[in-house]
Amino acid sequence: MDGLEQITEFKSSPELVEKLYQHSILKTYQAGSIIVNDNAHIRSIPIVTKGTMKVIRTEEDGRELLLYYIKAGESCIMSFLGGLHNETSKVKAEVEEYAEILFLPIDKVSLFIKEYPQWLDYIFRLYHKRFEELLEIVNAISFKKVDERLLNLLKKKAELTSSKTIQITHEQLANELGTARVVVSRLLKQLEEEGVVQLGRNKISLM
Repeated sequence: MDGLEQITEFKSSPELVEKLYQHSILKTYQAGSIIVNDNAHIRSIPIVTKGTMKVIRTEEDGRELLLYYIKAGESCIMSFLGGLHNETSKVKAEVEEYAEILFLPIDKVSLFIKEYPQWLDYIFRLYHKRFEELLEIVNAISFKKVDERLLNLLKKKAELTSSKTIQITHEQLANELGTARVVVSRLLKQLEEEGVVQLGRNKISLM
């Protein structure tokens, strides 16, 4: 994405785009950087302009589950809701690949809702998209086998990075799927034997 101007809802409001740039702080992050942590106070809203973030839910026993990805032009609806209601974060946001992120202070988020209908349209679109993705997660956990979820996750990562080779460990995949590493390793070996993937050191290639 070339900039906020490319976001559908913002195309009709150059003034809103100008205000967003004026009041936001741009930061860059490498893969693996934590943007928002569990139980952290939310002071600003991240808007991704380049790269990808993933949003993860961590249970009390330490298990993790990937909820959804945030791509360029998108933001974290959980941060919106938490920030507006003065609540701490219920999720962790981690950079999947090198990212450039604009951080908009919470007070400006509320102000822009009142002043720019395009900003509210943007929030509602994100909310709708995340709600559908969370329904997919519930459906996958309830009705799909782990091997199907694993392959879908690999395809999603390949799509996000525009590469059939994914740099990731079995442990990381297990964490994102909310299952055990031995289960992921066994299923990956099975997929390799079927000619679906090729395994390497900390990388997996889709065939």
